[in-house]
Amino acid sequence: MENQYFTSGELNIKNRAFLLGDAVKVSFFIRNSKLIMDEECYFFLMASMRKMRLNIPLSYTLEFFQSTFNKDIIEGKGIQNGIINFQVFRNRDGITLSKSYVSYYYEVTAMDDVLSIHERLLELDLIKEINVNNNLLSNIRVHSPENIYGEIYAQENDLDDVIFLNPNKRIARAISGNLLFLEGDMIKIPKQTEGAYISPLMENFVTFLHKNNLADIQEHEIIAFESQKAEEILLISDEKGIFSVGKIRNKTFGSAKFSGLVEAWKSSF
Repeated sequence: MENQYFTSGELNIKNRAFLLGDAVKVSFFIRNSKLIMDEECYFFLMASMRKMRLNIPLSYTLEFFQSTFNKDIIEGKGIQNGIINFQVFRNRDGITLSKSYVSYYYEVTAMDDVLSIHERLLELDLIKEINVNNNLLSNIRVHSPENIYGEIYAQENDLDDVIFLNPNKRIARAISGNLLFLEGDMIKIPKQTEGAYISPLMENFVTFLHKNNLADIQEHEIIAFESQKAEEILLISDEKGIFSVGKIRNKTFGSAKFSGLVEAWKSSF
């Protein structure tokens, strides 16, 4: 395809997400033609916007998002199951950045069931060339050049995703989500202070397991080698869904236990 060139006048750009990556993104979930976890996702969006000092409009209520998604996506497009990746970006129209108005953009990915594990097992590997930070903004979904680099690295090495370490050489997260490591009845999850994402989808899952005594959930500082000790590994991505990890380097992993736990979780909705 031939390259195309545009001037700022032709595009009339006010979108700082395009120019500077000045945006936050949160996912909402549709299951059986209904929004699920919408309150948790809404409060995560509000918290993410506050962290990025975005001007939150008075119209951004939970009822506004429920009405918009029901009208435009569930009823308007007939989407019964899927993920809404919702992005809020700052415009270039304020005296100060914190007072600039915001706009939003969203895309919808339809799937069979947002709470089902995708059939294909993923192959991952550690990436050591770069790491991800573990500060206030590391836990929310903002512009991340590390993710872009990691995605290209994965494609060039025939991988589905990569495992990022933090500056202390401990496991933080994957490109698209968080990793859960199963050993016996214990599930280890990297702490948010290690660079893991805040994830309404994962938090709902582990809260269900904890309340029903189905697993011992522990937040940990996990060194890279510990990924090889796990019996099973689950990748939970608010952006893409739920995946079993089948292989890291020469080590292969099962998926039966996590599959059973996810099925029990699904039945609770």
